[in-house]
Amino acid sequence: MAIKILSVDDEVDLELLLTQYFRRKIRKGEYEFFFAHNGLEALQVLLQHPDIDIILSDINMPEMDGLTMLTKINEMRNPALKCIMVSAYGDMDNIRHAMNNGAFDFATKPIDLDDLQVTIDKAIEQITYIRSAQKEHKQLVDIQGDLSVAREIQKAILPRNFTLKMPDEGGVEISASMNAAKDVGGDFYDFFKIDDERFAFTIADVSGKGVPAAIFMAVSRTLIKATGMQGVPSAECMCKANDMLSGESVDNMFVTVFYGVYNAKTGVIDFTNAGHNPPYVLHNDGSVEALPVAGNIVLGAFEGLPFTSGSITLQPGETLYMFTDGVTEAENMNHEQFGEAYLKSSLEQLKGASPKDIIADIEQKVKAFAGEAPQSDDVTQLVIKRK
Repeated sequence: MAIKILSVDDEVDLELLLTQYFRRKIRKGEYEFFFAHNGLEALQVLLQHPDIDIILSDINMPEMDGLTMLTKINEMRNPALKCIMVSAYGDMDNIRHAMNNGAFDFATKPIDLDDLQVTIDKAIEQITYIRSAQKEHKQLVDIQGDLSVAREIQKAILPRNFTLKMPDEGGVEISASMNAAKDVGGDFYDFFKIDDERFAFTIADVSGKGVPAAIFMAVSRTLIKATGMQGVPSAECMCKANDMLSGESVDNMFVTVFYGVYNAKTGVIDFTNAGHNPPYVLHNDGSVEALPVAGNIVLGAFEGLPFTSGSITLQPGETLYMFTDGVTEAENMNHEQFGEAYLKSSLEQLKGASPKDIIADIEQKVKAFAGEAPQSDDVTQLVIKRK
């Protein structure tokens, strides 16, 4: 695209001089010249051609001088528009005033056109750099906007209504939260009814962060739910989901998962832990017990692997607390981690608490522990209490 140059000077001869000297660049489409004879005319030209790149302006002109025009141009706040001021050699006070008020450079009369060419080349270099930076900034703003929308979409696909209607004798309280470290996260939780007696639940943590993790998170959640809705045992659900995810995994991404099927009448939970942090059971006597560490591998790494399941019975009043490693690996300014021991001792102080209160308490403790340190990982919790 041609560099557009506006010459502002009350000397008519300058128009002929410029068009003659730069005729080759004009002919090649490298330069396009516009002309005005004072500041007022120049502002009118700028209104008609807001994409002008360089203004070559005399200082001493009738109606509106170059310094006044420069002030008006500054009000446009266009950093890519460069002003080169022209005046007599002895008019250094005005030239200095122009430079102090944002002029890019200056030239003295009579104009040395070879020197002017060098000055214009410098201005073009600055304009190119600024416009490139403006383009990158716009792209970043667009990306940030897209990420904000993605964040809202991600929140929307996770359950926000924690009411789950089950038989009267099998009622449960459920609560969950997911706080992403970036605009979008790789953690997720889910729960859904299978039939009138059973519902499934899961908490998971995708490797990596940001947009790739968020996409893999959405795929993982969909595959696990679609398989779990068939009512298959937890180990079979993990086997099928693993085979499908392994076939779709990119850049060796994987996901740790704790998946369970809860029988509302008996309180029995059939669960499979695929490389995830073992949950805790909060017993009625105030003690807290971690489930055994499973020997299963994460989902998405290798196809055709078997998964072993376990089983527990949640007694009335007992609570199953599930979390991702963003809780225990939260760091403070000294790079100390929140840790399993602190989490367990915190849960021991929450005897009889509701799932909602448990989540709020742990979130507050994690934030207080981290202090001013930035959140390094997604923090997700899922809590189920048998009434």
